[in-house]
Amino acid sequence: MATIKCGECPLRKKYDEKPKSLAGRFWRWHIKFCPKWKIYLKSLNSEQKELIAEKYNIKTNY
Repeated sequence: MATIKCGECPLRKKYDEKPKSLAGRFWRWHIKFCPKWKIYLKSLNSEQKELIAEKYNIKTNY
């Protein structure tokens, strides 16, 4: 199985730099249903999930 690299995603970087850019908005829309993003979140410990949830204002109950 391939390694999930959501932490290094180029689109995520673009969102971090310019959230309102087309690429940034696409990433934000994409994570709503992306199965790899959900697996990535499951692989994080609770502290890391909390940081992600706060940074991106999302639910991390996966």
